[in-house]
Amino acid sequence: MKLAKISMGALLLSGTAMTAQADSDATELHFIMCGGEIRAADQAVVDQFVADNEGVTVNLEAVPWGTCQDKSLTLAAAGDPPSIAYMGSRTLRQLANNDLIVPANIDPETPYQPGVLNTVTIEGQAWGYPHAFSTKALYINCDLVEEAGMECAAPATWDDMYAMAEAVTNNTDAAGVGLAGKDFDNTMHQFLNYLYSNGGVVIDPVTGENKLDSQQTRETLEFYGSLVAVAQDGPTAWERDQLKDLFNDGQIAMYVSGPWGYGQHNEDINQLVVPVPSGPSGESGSILITDSIVVFKGSGHEGLAQELAQRITSGDSQYDLDSSWGLTPILDYAAMGKTDLYYESGIWPTFTASIQTGGPEPLVEDFKSLQSVFTNMIQGIILEDDTVDNLVTIAGQELDDAL
Repeated sequence: MKLAKISMGALLLSGTAMTAQADSDATELHFIMCGGEIRAADQAVVDQFVADNEGVTVNLEAVPWGTCQDKSLTLAAAGDPPSIAYMGSRTLRQLANNDLIVPANIDPETPYQPGVLNTVTIEGQAWGYPHAFSTKALYINCDLVEEAGMECAAPATWDDMYAMAEAVTNNTDAAGVGLAGKDFDNTMHQFLNYLYSNGGVVIDPVTGENKLDSQQTRETLEFYGSLVAVAQDGPTAWERDQLKDLFNDGQIAMYVSGPWGYGQHNEDINQLVVPVPSGPSGESGSILITDSIVVFKGSGHEGLAQELAQRITSGDSQYDLDSSWGLTPILDYAAMGKTDLYYESGIWPTFTASIQTGGPEPLVEDFKSLQSVFTNMIQGIILEDDTVDNLVTIAGQELDDAL
């Protein structure tokens, strides 16, 4: 077990079956739930699972994101891994490469939305059961746009978005757009929303080949850098969640966020939610991010844990979580026969439309290294430290080292 290779900051986990003998001796499953809370939909599945398995209990432990993944790894390194966990999919490759998790046994007939399984799959093998899913969209403060003398309508292209942001910057007291540039993971996410809206690819999902050094990336980085002129002051000090505060304070007219943003904005804001505009080489897309239910290796309860993972991520159970939590639907529930779907009205069609054209959060063994590849490139263009060509070339080389 190559634990020295694992970063203690962010990790993830998945599942397969052991022997019936091991399961017959099991009495307690340790289930770590990252995020610090247990959703009612998940609790209901756990309660039913316990009722259906005589002599089995589930120790369901909610742990805040800041310490959750470190705790899970520490337990695994000490030879006492949790049986099952809910964690971010981004570090599945780390855990799989270090032999800490077992493959997920996903029914190939499960109607996942397009691209979802790419967020948990490494060279054809799924390592987690997708359980929470998000896409992104552009939020616009229509009052600021109209104050600037423009119609508040969805910008179809990057040029349209820039023109709207420039008008706000020049004709109001607000900045046109909120720009993330801080050394933080969602700075990479913000950039990838634009890259995937320009036909770009980071890692080929089939071959694992590095595709970052491309014309699409150059176009995206050039556009991202151009937004500095119409953004809030000092973008390198800001991450996405802080942009929400600027939006609420009327200091920026636009920024990219997930569906949860709608309910986090002040009620007096006349907000419009639209697709991320398309670049010159692509069509509107989004980063596709999931969290997963995963099964640790060596707990002695892998079979039971696998069964629980399958239950909690399937059918009615998953729909209850998606609809109650306000998540982008992770399954095609219409194909499963469900009607009156929550995501067919309101803002939801904007967030579901980008599923088809979105791309996954890249899976590498060292997520911090991946984050640095993008942060170095993005901060380089924001601070005008180097040319677009050089920054993308260097980023491609750095990604080779991270793979």
